[in-house]
Amino acid sequence: MAGYIGSKSEFTKRLRRVEGQIRGLQRMVETDTYCIDILTQVSATTKALQAVALGLLDEHMNHCLVAAAGAGGAEADAKLQEASAAIARLLRS
Repeated sequence: MAGYIGSKSEFTKRLRRVEGQIRGLQRMVETDTYCIDILTQVSATTKALQAVALGLLDEHMNHCLVAAAGAGGAEADAKLQEASAAIARLLRS
């Protein structure tokens, strides 16, 4: 079961909002909006996606990682490495 299941509707709402922001960006380009205004909206959209990513990471750590740590052994090690890799990917983006 996904760790975010309790917050699924919240994540869905956030992602729909991001989807709307992306459509708005497309319209801005199609209507030749000033570059700086588009870049401002790109930044806002990026921040919104980062908030989703951080929320999912938090849910993963509080659910999946904690459960694996309780079980111990190889599963705990694998989940910890998985979380570390996910954090590294987020930092690179």
